[in-house]
Amino acid sequence: MRDGERGSAWEVFLVALRLGLTSFGGPIAHIGYFREEYVVRRRWLDDQQFADLLALTNFLPGPASSQTGIAIGTMRAGYLGGLLSWVGFTLPSALALVAFAQVVRGLDVSDAGWLHGLKIAAVAVVAQAVWAMSRNLAPDRERATIAVAAAGLVLMVATPATQVLAILLGGIAGWLLYRRTPDGGGGAFAEAPRRLSPRIAAASLALFVLLLVALPVVRAAAGSQTLNLVDAFYRAGSLVFGGGHVVLPLLEREVVPPGWITQSNFIAGYGAAQAVPGPLFTFSAYLGASLGPQPNGAPGAAVALSALFLPSFLLVWGVLPFWDHLRRISAVQAALRGIGAAVVGILVAALYDPVWTSAIFEPQDLALALVALVLLAAWRLPPWLVVVVAATGGEALARL
Repeated sequence: MRDGERGSAWEVFLVALRLGLTSFGGPIAHIGYFREEYVVRRRWLDDQQFADLLALTNFLPGPASSQTGIAIGTMRAGYLGGLLSWVGFTLPSALALVAFAQVVRGLDVSDAGWLHGLKIAAVAVVAQAVWAMSRNLAPDRERATIAVAAAGLVLMVATPATQVLAILLGGIAGWLLYRRTPDGGGGAFAEAPRRLSPRIAAASLALFVLLLVALPVVRAAAGSQTLNLVDAFYRAGSLVFGGGHVVLPLLEREVVPPGWITQSNFIAGYGAAQAVPGPLFTFSAYLGASLGPQPNGAPGAAVALSALFLPSFLLVWGVLPFWDHLRRISAVQAALRGIGAAVVGILVAALYDPVWTSAIFEPQDLALALVALVLLAAWRLPPWLVVVVAATGGEALARL
């Protein structure tokens, strides 16, 4: 974040809303959309700061892309900016999934041609982000080697814990390579435009732990379905590492065995969640709206969505002030050089699996992905327009 630069919470909301309406393709693709909007287009932060936030959110449980948006909004316009960043990015898909729950129950979109086109668009978006970030974060042979090693590690052992390990090893390598270099091998980090309160940070972390421990006890004592819902979704949001797809089995165990929702309706909602922009965690809004016992409908959606994302706010606001201080220490900056390269490697691995492996099956799929990449990188078309082109192309290919 540029020194002394501030923005309004309303500005943050409008930018996040645009991303919430156009960011198709899942959490890895969201990183590409975020970089294009926040780093390239608006220059609210640079590639190194962006990589720092990615490293931070990958260490935390919960949805990394949403947490990155919350962190950027908070650094840009304070706590209200963080809240409105989440609202803008989350609201479009949440409303769409609540509408789906009420109007088109059981609709299967998993084989739709236009949905396949959206997955192909994600290939182009992530490929462009990886290429651009590699030039800034892995420009020399040492950091390129760290990136390749991180990609190989994540591809060979494909677990969320491996991603955390790759970031840790990248940080150690960066410290070993750059600790004797002035400024840790890179330029000084800009001061955050707004100082975040350590007291609020400590209170947020304390509340995170308190809710995690107390909610099951209160739930058992009270016998309230609303508390049952809050506890189930808060626990899922607190304990999941690896993003939206990993939270699905946790949520399934919470809502299907008790009979809150049928297995077929759960799967139908998952298919719909793949077809909307924004975070996959908004699947919780569909579940809350579809529940048999009350609260359901719009109130159930609001409770489930808020409970699932609440841990993200508490964690981001709890660690961001300390992270902002730590990353200005020379030794930490040296480690961050390696962490940035490791993040590039993790994105390279994600570009292959799941982005490439879930989208590119035939030569015509690759041709459409190349068209989308050229439109993004060479013609500089806005991502939302490339998404429309890819979805239309995917539908056309399905009809051949």
